[in-house]
Amino acid sequence: MQYVDASALLKTHLDEPDRQEALNVLNADADWASGRHTLVEVRRNLVRALEPPALETARNLFRLQWSHMRIAELDEPLCERAAALAERTGARALDALHLGAADVLGGGAFPFVTFDRRLASAARSLGWTVLGA
Repeated sequence: MQYVDASALLKTHLDEPDRQEALNVLNADADWASGRHTLVEVRRNLVRALEPPALETARNLFRLQWSHMRIAELDEPLCERAAALAERTGARALDALHLGAADVLGGGAFPFVTFDRRLASAARSLGWTVLGA
């Protein structure tokens, strides 16, 4: 399994720096996991970056990716874990939710894929394997 954040998923849809690296890092044979909030992050950024019909194509591909992912729900235990990790690492709110989601799913037991340098630093401070940034 790989935990993937929005920055990693967006690189599969947008022509941006490090896109090829993201495609190489994201193991198509591995199960992907993420937090429920990633849905909002990706959809928000797709609509900001793309015009129709490319937007609809990207949305459809993302829906397909999402339907095959293991999703950590943002329930009270996950949010409590995210808050504790934010206090420990200094992570921003959405980044802390990613850390909390990955931790609830088995943090540290599988790669954490991100292209966000601050989030990568926070995950590494927890001793996790980080791919991407």
